Amino acid sequence: MKSKSVYIKDIKPGEKVNESFLVTEKNLAFSQKGMPYLNVRLKDKTGEVDGKIWENAIEWDKAFSKGDVIKAQGGAVSFRSTVQLSITSVRKVDDSAVDLAEYLPAAKGDIDVMFADLMDFVSQIETPCLKELLHLFFHDEEVAKLFKKAPAAKSFHHVYIGGLLEHTLSVIRLIDLVTKHYQGINRDLVISGGILHDIGKIYEYTYDRMFDYSDEGRLIGHIVIGLEMLDARIAAVAGFPEQLAMELRHLILSHHGTQEFGSPKRPKTPEALVVHFMDDLDAKVNAFQEFIQSSSPDSHWTPFHRLFERFIYKG
Repeated sequence: MKSKSVYIKDIKPGEKVNESFLVTEKNLAFSQKGMPYLNVRLKDKTGEVDGKIWENAIEWDKAFSKGDVIKAQGGAVSFRSTVQLSITSVRKVDDSAVDLAEYLPAAKGDIDVMFADLMDFVSQIETPCLKELLHLFFHDEEVAKLFKKAPAAKSFHHVYIGGLLEHTLSVIRLIDLVTKHYQGINRDLVISGGILHDIGKIYEYTYDRMFDYSDEGRLIGHIVIGLEMLDARIAAVAGFPEQLAMELRHLILSHHGTQEFGSPKRPKTPEALVVHFMDDLDAKVNAFQEFIQSSSPDSHWTPFHRLFERFIYKG
């Protein structure tokens, strides 16, 4: 399939649209007069846009599903200061003709280079059992493949292919700076915990067609998934010290900081505190930057950010 010629970020009100998009949401609704219409959420690698199908909605509802790539024809309109598509016809694109790189955002950096940089930190680990543990994770082809592809979140930060790898590498670089500043930090432990703090996210999310929670992600969550993965590999390392294993588990369990944000335990070691704050810092800076980049250039301020509960100044 040829590359898209029009991307969501470039669509302006009043323009005709005849382009392909990934369907991330679809639902049949009814107007106050009882007339059916379709709500859709469409995506490409540059952003997302809402769309409406007003005519023959029931028939068009049968033509495609959530997760399909469709060729949508219609026009762009302005609705509550945002662009919306009024769609008149739809054709499902055959899966064999779909290049998902056109529809899913990806990390800006080279995935293999970032992974190699992360493995450089693994090579610096001097504690043999921790180095062996990390090798058990990342010499596993499935784990490495998923770790390179997974997003770091569904909607808040690093929400793109390679986002988990980019986030983890950034956290480790921050941790590396902190361990050089503060005395008495167990560098091998905090680096290992930083690398593994979000490892459960490779199974928490689905990211083949869209970013969503897996069943395991909704029912268990990445902290518990990550702890289970950690325990299984610790058991495979002969003579892994129980005290070190306990402190490493604590880094996984406490990295969200408080129970309010999903951590079963609050950080109770200097290493756990460092992992939590570097994780939190990197996530929030990325979220700020992505929100700034996605907002209109017409103002020095972004729209109101619901999670941060503030407007963000762009300068």
